[in-house]
Amino acid sequence: MQTTLCFDFGNTRLKCAVFKGAELLQVEVLENDKVANVEVLLKKYQPQKSIFSSVINHNKAIEELLQQKTTFHQLNANSKLPFTTPVGKPETIGADRLAICAGAIHLYPNNHNLAIGLGTCITFNFINKFHEFLGGSISPGMNMRFKAMHQQTALLPLVEATHNFPLIGYDTKTNLLSGVLLGMAKEIDGIIEAYSKKYNKFNVLITGGDMAFFVSHLKNKIFADPYLIFKGLYAISENNN
Repeated sequence: MQTTLCFDFGNTRLKCAVFKGAELLQVEVLENDKVANVEVLLKKYQPQKSIFSSVINHNKAIEELLQQKTTFHQLNANSKLPFTTPVGKPETIGADRLAICAGAIHLYPNNHNLAIGLGTCITFNFINKFHEFLGGSISPGMNMRFKAMHQQTALLPLVEATHNFPLIGYDTKTNLLSGVLLGMAKEIDGIIEAYSKKYNKFNVLITGGDMAFFVSHLKNKIFADPYLIFKGLYAISENNN
């Protein structure tokens, strides 16, 4: 079985998933986008294929290296995808959203799917049973909300997320935690309910680095998968490599 490296360079984290055949073996976190970090992974895993997804201004030398050492694909608007994009300016769709949609279809083909990514931003991505990505919405993510309240005020502190916080905050920190975390959970539930009024039956999938802070607070039935984006990248790699 061939080894495939799936790179996901997001605004917050740079990651690489290692697949042996279709099995996800390992997820590596890169400290930065220096070529040396990718060279270490190439030496360690000896991959035959690679796919690269990025929503940042990354080091272009990484693409050149992967092209030299592997059968390489750069995820972009021209990639062969397992869905169509009948939306305005499909070339502007973020690579992370394309991968999440591909992952949803890989797990639940021929179904309506609402795939939610919880990263730097929250992205809601709806793919219908005809494998058409209809779009969705984008709103500020968890850390962006914490930072905005700190930076846009004189006295509010910058707090870090925690799993333990009350509904009714008893000091500034717990008020901020309740406002952001429960506020986002209610926002997610509200968007899901709005979709349910338009579509009778659909799957809800949630993924992303901040996923763990919200799953227990959501009332809707969801499928939580921290590796959904990587499964989507692997599927796209197979289509294009």
